[in-house]
Amino acid sequence: MKKIISILTATRAEYGLLKPIIAKLNAVEEFDVRIVATGAHLSPEFGLTYKEIEKDGFVIDEKIEILLSSDTPSSISKSMGLAMISFADYFEKLNPDLLIVLGDRYETLAVATTAMNQRIPIAHLYGGETTEGAIDESIRHAITKLSYLHFTSTNEYRNRVIQLGEHPERVYNVGGIGIENILNEKLLQKEELENELNISLSKPYAVVTFHPVTLENNSSEKQIESLLEVCKEYKNLDFIFTKANADAEGRIINQFIDNYAKENDNIFVFTSLGMRRYLSALKYSSVVIGNSSSGLLEAPSFGIPTVNIGDRQKGRLQASSVINCDPTQASMRRALDLALSEEIVRKAKKTVNPYGNGDTSSKVVEVIKEYVIKNKIDLKKKFYDCEVE
Repeated sequence: MKKIISILTATRAEYGLLKPIIAKLNAVEEFDVRIVATGAHLSPEFGLTYKEIEKDGFVIDEKIEILLSSDTPSSISKSMGLAMISFADYFEKLNPDLLIVLGDRYETLAVATTAMNQRIPIAHLYGGETTEGAIDESIRHAITKLSYLHFTSTNEYRNRVIQLGEHPERVYNVGGIGIENILNEKLLQKEELENELNISLSKPYAVVTFHPVTLENNSSEKQIESLLEVCKEYKNLDFIFTKANADAEGRIINQFIDNYAKENDNIFVFTSLGMRRYLSALKYSSVVIGNSSSGLLEAPSFGIPTVNIGDRQKGRLQASSVINCDPTQASMRRALDLALSEEIVRKAKKTVNPYGNGDTSSKVVEVIKEYVIKNKIDLKKKFYDCEVE
């Protein structure tokens, strides 16, 4: 009998990273791979991005709706409750041999908690990272303790997972999978990208993604307005915005972006670009701006500068091409001017990405095969003690 591998995906970015792993798992004869889509994937407001999964030829086993129409902290908690109820039924029916989750979103914590209660082993990608400005920080470490297998993007992050009491034998540094996508995905030519986006890319442009800083109260409106005011000043630069995640205050950010785009002809807005178009847009851009992890994980591989705004990504490893700034107009303006300077442009082209060399999915799949096919998983984990100075 085949082993059932359940794969959770709730957002466009998450799926883009999981895609090569899904493809390789599907090629393993002993596995029956089941994709479950939830969260923003199923929302028209966030682009119905589950269609990207189907477009790539993958079958979605189940679509589970959990999003509420509000994005307050209270509604996020209610969505988590709905996720636990819905996934309890799904897991009871499916009873997978392994659940694969990626990242640090609230939906993932709810689903991982449910799986843990139902004695389903969890493999977690990208524990050990730090993002001091977001609730993702606490969620990520909580998922680590719920999980059995761990895949990290750097050795430093692997050490952090071990510090949390996970045995080194179950913690694997596999590198960042975003780099693998850059190396293996057939990216669009510039003219093809223009046709896909229906805009001209004759001017230099920036790719911008700005998410809520979820550990700051009511800061989103002020910060996104400051960023948009700065964008208005750079008439020699176009700005391609991808909208914010379905986090608390995400809708506020998206509404501001839409309003500014109507009044400024150098701002273009897309609910979701999908992985191929997004990476293609990065390839031809002059700079990446915002507070998304993509500016730290993927942009350095293209040799382009990143303006990283505020504290959302604070604590992550950074390449030398990343310029940090405060979420104020003056600080953002200085950082953008620096990013566009000849010195930084030259420096960015020579930068080394600290997140690996692009052979991640094969490493992940080999570990999963070893543990699942050979029945090596024992959920009675012993806490691994580290020496404390």
